[in-house]
Amino acid sequence: MPRHDMPANLNPDLRLVRAPNPSAMTEQGTNTWIVGRGAVAVIDPGPADGAHLAAILAALGRGERVSHILVTHAHADHSALAPALARATGAPVLAFGTARDGMTPAMVQMAADGTGGEGLDHGFRPDIRLSDGQTVAGAGWTLTAIHTPGHLGGHLCFRWGMLGFSGDHVMAWSTSLVSPPEGNMGAYRRSLARLASQPWTTFLPGHGPPVADPAARLAELAAHRGRREREILAALHTAPATPARLVKMIYTGLPAGLLKAAERNVLAHLLDLEQRNIVESVATPSPAAEFRLVHAKPP
Repeated sequence: MPRHDMPANLNPDLRLVRAPNPSAMTEQGTNTWIVGRGAVAVIDPGPADGAHLAAILAALGRGERVSHILVTHAHADHSALAPALARATGAPVLAFGTARDGMTPAMVQMAADGTGGEGLDHGFRPDIRLSDGQTVAGAGWTLTAIHTPGHLGGHLCFRWGMLGFSGDHVMAWSTSLVSPPEGNMGAYRRSLARLASQPWTTFLPGHGPPVADPAARLAELAAHRGRREREILAALHTAPATPARLVKMIYTGLPAGLLKAAERNVLAHLLDLEQRNIVESVATPSPAAEFRLVHAKPP
């Protein structure tokens, strides 16, 4: 059954209903957040699961209604329940856009070649598109959209006072998957820096427990990506390599079920390095391509 966990010492007008979709990529399941009392906002309705829909509706008090459904990004474990919840409540669905919106031209070209698409909610269409800085308000609450591309081109975080709903961009239990072409490592690192420029008390992610020290976690994630980049460059100093080969050289003790995710993250680093003219692909950039250092312009 879905879990109803209320984080301690947070806003009393906040509720959590956790979807029953635990996995290596979702921790105990997707966190569906209910904001406010009376007319409430639901953030990340979660996967298309009838029991989870019933649990969200059951979490509402007598006389309460859902006035807005907000989606951080169009991965199915966050967005797929949105149409059913909208039908059940009459509330509009708000998001940056579709699963492919927010991608750079280079990533659009890679997607056209058939790369990527894992976990996307291809049918997702919000009723209302949110732009960076746009606010959504209800009785006693105001949420501000912050465009944080990286994990997905259309990823949004939401600010509620000093609390931040961080989706899959910042989590306490794991780093984020950045999987091209929908994922973009350069954009991800810039979004980390942008969030780090603002004061926060707590992040409430799409999976796992709250992030109690956002500044420290943001710094840790940025440092992790910097270390991974240096490891990739050191490995490429020995010879050109594919993402799969680099994973074998860099990662140790990684469970087999996470190897593909690691390859996608490495590919994202390589494409970012290529954009910065530090590495180049031997052939057309792809998950199977070899990459090598651009020796004329060392990092």
